[in-house]
Amino acid sequence: MIAGDVSAVTMKAMEFLSVGSPLQLVERPMPLPEAQEILLEVLACGVCRTDLHIIDGDIKDVLPIVPGHEVIGRVIAKGDQVNRFAIGDRVGVPWLGSSCGRCDYCCHRHENLCDEPVFVGFSVDGGYASHCIADADYCFAIPSTIDDVHAAPLLCAGLIGYRAFSMCGDAMRIGFYGFGASAHIIAQIATGLGCKIAAFTRPGDNAAQCFAREVGCVWAGGSDMLPPFELDAAIIFAPAGELVPQALAAVRKGGTVVCAGIHMSDIPSFPYELLWGERQIRSVANLTRADGESFFTAIAAIPVQTHIEVFPLHQANKALERLRAGSITGAAVLVP
Repeated sequence: MIAGDVSAVTMKAMEFLSVGSPLQLVERPMPLPEAQEILLEVLACGVCRTDLHIIDGDIKDVLPIVPGHEVIGRVIAKGDQVNRFAIGDRVGVPWLGSSCGRCDYCCHRHENLCDEPVFVGFSVDGGYASHCIADADYCFAIPSTIDDVHAAPLLCAGLIGYRAFSMCGDAMRIGFYGFGASAHIIAQIATGLGCKIAAFTRPGDNAAQCFAREVGCVWAGGSDMLPPFELDAAIIFAPAGELVPQALAAVRKGGTVVCAGIHMSDIPSFPYELLWGERQIRSVANLTRADGESFFTAIAAIPVQTHIEVFPLHQANKALERLRAGSITGAAVLVP
């Protein structure tokens, strides 16, 4: 192990023990990185809707777990085989923590579909903590022009949103269903590329609709409405299956509806005529490292301003409840 300043012998973390229970602030022994790992002092960690799905038991894996997969950290120690980063470097840790490297998907650079993936804050401990361990090969260098708290939401809301946006192909008129952390980032990129964005929020959510217009959307209204123009594509960021038929009804023939979440409630039955006309429905599964490279290249050319609300680490439960209630404008970020 190659170490910098690893003076602390313990770390703090918000630990998730069981469905229905709040996260608990605990003290743990400081972990040590293995050969290909880095030990990070966490500088900021975004709060993602996927964290809610984990805490609500919608998706299940190892417990207890420390959630958090939008991590910005400073390298304070590293394994002997790590060559990508130096002590003191600032890096970002995304949802996909590692993949097997052997399956057909990995061999074709589709590691997002790996048969044996490791997800940060789900199958290994994440960034709701003062420190965390990460596989160096799956981390990203963070541009120096973005500070810690504004960079954190880029590691999932930005990356997964960008992958969903790429699935829209050459669509120029796009509907965003659900206007939170991911949508507000991708709206800025899309409008910077000349796209015309319609934002769909919960009916009557005037604050979210005003926010959507502020970041460049040309129209904003309730998800129960049709936009004033036909859509080439739609991205569903909200985990609500009932939005799929509504999005299909708003998309032109040959258009695409992209489901961007890792979990969604059941999609209700709908008449075939909504799908007919060569419309298609696609899902987004995780991310690849190439997605990260493309995304950070894109935001270097089209600057993105994340809108955030900062919470201290010990208020993680409050941040999650605010997210659940839909009362966060943009993204919530935890700071140890």
